[in-house]
Amino acid sequence: MAAKKVVVKLDLHDDKAKQKALKAVSSLQGIESIAINTKEDNLTVVGEVDPVDIVSKLRKLCHTQIVSVGPAKEPEKKKEEPKKEEPKKEEGKKEEEKHIAELVKAYKAYNPYMTQFYHVQSVEENPNACVIL
Repeated sequence: MAAKKVVVKLDLHDDKAKQKALKAVSSLQGIESIAINTKEDNLTVVGEVDPVDIVSKLRKLCHTQIVSVGPAKEPEKKKEEPKKEEPKKEEGKKEEEKHIAELVKAYKAYNPYMTQFYHVQSVEENPNACVIL
């Protein structure tokens, strides 16, 4: 069996859940490395392990979704020099932002009572609110 790189998206809430996920996956046989990206809530596992086993271990802890499964080493990409077309893209983005700003102004003129702020109440603020668990 060849080494695989498995990327799994997790629904992690805190560091304790992250530690539990690492502990659960590290108990599997054939793992070479484990890495967690907390910004994107991704867990990357490299080794000779079945992705179904990884997901079955993690589903006991949190919501889990397989993002990708592939070879352990990605082929090296050649670095290309940046082309001269990039300034045109930036100009296009500026034009698009100006167009969006014009549309917002037109909508505000059409609907002057447009709501710009929303008020959200939580259960802590109003203890008499109805909550269904």
